[in-house]
Amino acid sequence: MFRKVLIANRGEIACRIARTARRLGIRVVGVYSQADARARHVRLCDEAWPIGAAAPEQSYLNARAILDVAQRSNAQAIHPGYGFLSENQHFAAACAAAGIAFVGPSAAAIGAMGDKAAAKERMRAAGVPVLPGYQGDEQALEALERHGCELGFPLIIKPSGGGGGKGMQIVRDARALRPALEASRRLALSAFGDGRLLIERYLPAPRHVEVQVLADREGQVLHLLDRDCSVQRRHQKLIEEAPAPEVEPGLRRGLAEAACTVAREVAYEGAGTVEFLVDGGQFFFMEMNTRLQVEHPVTEAVTGLDLVEWQLRIAAGERLELEQSQLAARGHAIEVRVCAEDPAHDFLPGAGVLRLAAWPPQREGVRVDCGFKTSDEVPPQYDSLLGKIIAHAPTRAEAIARLRAALTATLIAGVPTNIEWLAAALDSAEFRAGAVDTAFVARHGDLVRAGSDARGADAVLGRLAAAAVVLAAQEPSSSSPWGLCDGFRPGGAQPVDVRLVSGQEHLSERVRVRGTSAVEVLGGDEPLGLELAGGLEGSAGARLLTLRPTVGGSRVHALVGADWVDVWTEGRHAAFQTRDVDAAAAGSAAPAGSLSTTLPGVVVSVQTQAGQKVSAGETLLVVEAMKMEHAIRAPSAGVVATVHVRLGERVREGETLVTMQAPADAPRSS
Repeated sequence: MFRKVLIANRGEIACRIARTARRLGIRVVGVYSQADARARHVRLCDEAWPIGAAAPEQSYLNARAILDVAQRSNAQAIHPGYGFLSENQHFAAACAAAGIAFVGPSAAAIGAMGDKAAAKERMRAAGVPVLPGYQGDEQALEALERHGCELGFPLIIKPSGGGGGKGMQIVRDARALRPALEASRRLALSAFGDGRLLIERYLPAPRHVEVQVLADREGQVLHLLDRDCSVQRRHQKLIEEAPAPEVEPGLRRGLAEAACTVAREVAYEGAGTVEFLVDGGQFFFMEMNTRLQVEHPVTEAVTGLDLVEWQLRIAAGERLELEQSQLAARGHAIEVRVCAEDPAHDFLPGAGVLRLAAWPPQREGVRVDCGFKTSDEVPPQYDSLLGKIIAHAPTRAEAIARLRAALTATLIAGVPTNIEWLAAALDSAEFRAGAVDTAFVARHGDLVRAGSDARGADAVLGRLAAAAVVLAAQEPSSSSPWGLCDGFRPGGAQPVDVRLVSGQEHLSERVRVRGTSAVEVLGGDEPLGLELAGGLEGSAGARLLTLRPTVGGSRVHALVGADWVDVWTEGRHAAFQTRDVDAAAAGSAAPAGSLSTTLPGVVVSVQTQAGQKVSAGETLLVVEAMKMEHAIRAPSAGVVATVHVRLGERVREGETLVTMQAPADAPRSS
């Protein structure tokens, strides 16, 4: 076994690999970009080395820098994790040339599967079902457009040399084909350095079912059962489970046999995943991911195997000590990906410092793989994954219940998250029935608001936030009465006015103090009494409080800072500003009719100019952030007054990009 392994990655996967390596007695070398100098994975490694600037191509995609660190640190192997260089055949070959073991398949196997077009043709010849499409050498946009129209619609465009859903575009009619090809090529070049594309017929609502395989250098190939990964947004998964529910036994056997055929066809070694689209009783080969998958923990839960351990053992030359007959599903496991993104705004990713990252306790049946803790910064240069929560139980229904409870116990503040959406998805009747398809998110993108009075719920959270602000201001240890925020007046205590702002909503609450550990929020149908049930210091001097209603109700958690408060109860979360809110709102207000970006990024397309008439919903600019493209669209019909940015320009969060005028206000031509 290796004595020292370098992890060429970051975030939760670097932390997860380090955990197994250290259990095996292997010293861990970490690498980090300038943006990750204080990241959690850096703190967990035995030693950590800088490899470049924040941009991935200057750090985590910088093969030369990573190999240099491996040699200088005397690492015997490099584990690439997922993403970045994990499926780069040239990097795998460079590791072999340098005498460093690459923890993954051979460069030849990566190359065979890395070219998605060639892989599909090879698997078709091997008898594995493949969807019709175009994977040829004609890569000019005009040629691709012609082939797409010949195939018919709907279509899906994919980067030929990539994976992970990056760059994929769904096209439903001929008018949208050229812009989609252009966008897919931009992202393919940005993410993989390879602009080749493939086109295939798009199944509107299939299931995404994949099979985990494990193979050694002696040619033994095992399948470690299947997973369902159909709940996706932008072709990136949000919820995964093993085994795949509602799969007929014959279809399950066919998937497993096809996956093993794929692995044998390319002399695969290590852990890999063969992905299929399932439509009714048919399945079609989609691609093979020649690396560890984000969702591997659900397979570990139901098989009892540590896939990272087996990756390391196989890379060190060990043989598999398992037989296929020994592998059977034990219960059911479900994983959710907790991401820094806003489901209410098309899952737009966010970035910033985590005021709080309180993950649920790891207990029987609940596992947490996280890459961030309180006070860590979520950089805008990388994907939005914060961590994963995995639940395992004897039945699927029990696994859902455990996972739902774990999500309720997860408290994250400082960036938007998808936690409430994930909880609502688990609660939905469609998910609980099993066998959801890839159109689930499209049908249920507004799950957080479904079935509830959102405004009424937000008002309740505002009352709780006001109570927390007042309780956090109490200083029972102070010898001075002036240290208390209790509304004291010589004529008797008066209620304290608390003003809150959440987005465009302004709230004002009156709170009466009852001693040093209880308050009463006035207004509403009746006063709301709350008392302090616990508290401790949070990040940067913030206070994390637990409140208990004096009459019934659920406990409330609140994080109170100098001019903000976050509050959680019954799985709901809201954040408010609490000081100088009018000035803050005025200072952040953009010019009337202006469009801005909610996170930093790079302008990759400018599709408008000053004086141009535009329709509602028309794309004006495209900004790339966190490896995804975000279209800036006209909110209504009008005329573009000013375009404030240029192609290739890096923009800040909240920066004004375009100023619009209503048609009636537009200057008339002479």
